[in-house]
Amino acid sequence: MVVGMDTPGAGLGYLRGYNDALVVGLARAAPEFDRSSIAAATGLTPQAVSKVLGRLTGEGLIEPAGVRRQGVGKPATIYRIVPASRFAIGVHVARTGVRLVLTDLVGEVLAGAAAPLSADFTPGELLDAVDAARAELLQACPVDPARIVGLGLGMVGPLDHANGIVRDAHRLRHWHDVPLRELATTRLGVAVHLDKDVTAGVTAEAWRRGDSFRDGVLVMVESGIGAGLWLGGGAYRGAHTNAGEFGHTVLQVDGPRCVCGRRGCLEVLHDAAVAAGDVPLAARLLGVGVVNLLQTTDVGHVVLAGADLLRHRDVYVDAVASAVRQEVPRADWLTVTVSASALGGDVIAAGAAMQVLNAAYGRPSPALLNRGLG
Repeated sequence: MVVGMDTPGAGLGYLRGYNDALVVGLARAAPEFDRSSIAAATGLTPQAVSKVLGRLTGEGLIEPAGVRRQGVGKPATIYRIVPASRFAIGVHVARTGVRLVLTDLVGEVLAGAAAPLSADFTPGELLDAVDAARAELLQACPVDPARIVGLGLGMVGPLDHANGIVRDAHRLRHWHDVPLRELATTRLGVAVHLDKDVTAGVTAEAWRRGDSFRDGVLVMVESGIGAGLWLGGGAYRGAHTNAGEFGHTVLQVDGPRCVCGRRGCLEVLHDAAVAAGDVPLAARLLGVGVVNLLQTTDVGHVVLAGADLLRHRDVYVDAVASAVRQEVPRADWLTVTVSASALGGDVIAAGAAMQVLNAAYGRPSPALLNRGLG
């Protein structure tokens, strides 16, 4: 039986428990490491670490990389992770198409593929498109299927991540309480991790930026507006795992009706400005929304992403950065870095793949990483 990626233990058949996953997660953050540095970072005994290193070496996940001499006594064996030992596939589901990437164990994007979707696509049509694009992806970059950990789906919300169900996705008529994780697992024959697109995207940014990105937000503008939250060193999904519906915060109480049913939402006002050809106004509205978000969350990083935004990258970055400088009280103290994602159009798909790797290997907390692997 194929199980979903969120099922406890899913995707860990070749690992022996939490310690193995923890060591792989730590190894991703260090070019080289030895037994003593792993023991210091994890609190495991040297004997336990030796067993873990032996298992991981046997599985091909890590490999010896020389020795380190430290005075008298036996030199310490140095290890490094083997990026090509495992892979993950990430999928960005947008309202007009799907974008897939293949990543290695450290999250490096190796190849990509895309497929269009009809304007009113069904769950079956989506999975057919993903399956076809996956075949194209693996033809372009052949890898051993046994080394693919799983597949991550970054999907339009609202979305129930905990139960793997898409709940009335905005602007998509056929998506009322659809058990997408279960359907995808059965149809695609792999372990599947399902999350909101913006949460997948902010995961990618956290991987790329490391410990400095302890509190940040990814704002995506692409046939809608959403925000992925990374708070306290991890993804924040909320009580019902539907956090991030940023575009449906109200800026004008008597404004036009939004697709969510409310009036004057950021998304409907922004889209109206774009439709009128006033991109600077659209960017200004996004900046106002971002300042509201900062007043609520006090994050230190705002990353801008999404195909619609990136077409006018400089306009949006300048407008949001200006709003932050001018409208955040005590901007000299409440400092915020505003930037566009360096991953471009791959940020959601890459993040979805990284979430698969996180689920399988347990990315370590910043507290553990701060203890170092020297």
